[in-house]
Amino acid sequence: MWNKDILSLGAAEAAPLLLGKLLCRRTEEGLTAGMIVETEAYCGAEDDAAHSFGGRPTARTTAMFGPPGRAYVFRIYGMHCCFNVVTAPEGQPQAVLIRALEPVAGLALMAERRGTSDPLQLCSGPGKLCRALDIGMAQYGLALDSEELFLAEYRDFSPGEINVSPRVNVDYAEAWRDAPLRFFLKDSPYVSRVPRRYAAIGTLG
Repeated sequence: MWNKDILSLGAAEAAPLLLGKLLCRRTEEGLTAGMIVETEAYCGAEDDAAHSFGGRPTARTTAMFGPPGRAYVFRIYGMHCCFNVVTAPEGQPQAVLIRALEPVAGLALMAERRGTSDPLQLCSGPGKLCRALDIGMAQYGLALDSEELFLAEYRDFSPGEINVSPRVNVDYAEAWRDAPLRFFLKDSPYVSRVPRRYAAIGTLG
C-alpha cells in the first residue's frame, strides 16, 4: 500500500512525490500501467496557469474543487485528453498533471492503441499516455482507487534524482509562468520531449 496522504498535500508538494508511482488502467481489453516519470503542479486559485485560477468552479473544473484523489481530465485542441490527479483538501482546487509514464504493463495493448511499438513513444506526453491507457472524459471525476483506474506504489526516488523546470506551454501566465513546478526523473528516457527553454534548472536535492 502506498501513502495516500500525499494526495492531501498541495500540488507543488504532491507532484514530485507522485514520481515513481504506478498509474494503472483496467479495461475489458486488459491492464495497462506505467510508472510516473514527469509531473506538473497547478496550484489553485492564485495560480494564473491553472484552470481553477480565480477560484470559481465551472462545469469543466468541478472535479478540481472536490476531494483529493480523483481524476481531473480535460481536452486540448478538441481531440487529446490530459489526465490530472486532484490534490489538496476539498475546496482548494489544485491538481497534478501527469505528463509522462514509463510503460510497465500491457505494452502490446498500448502499442495497438498508439500505433507504435517504440516504448519511448508510448506514453511520453500527456495526450500519448491517455491514448495508451485509454483514459478519456468518461474517467472524469473517478476516484483513483477504483477497479478501473488507480495508483499504486512502485519505486522511490531521492531529491537528487528529480529535475525541476518551469511548466510547459504556460507562457500566457504572468506571475506563475516561470515557477519551477515541473518535476521529472533526471535520467529517464521516457519523459516528454519539450523545447530547450524548459530544460532543468536544477534538482530537488
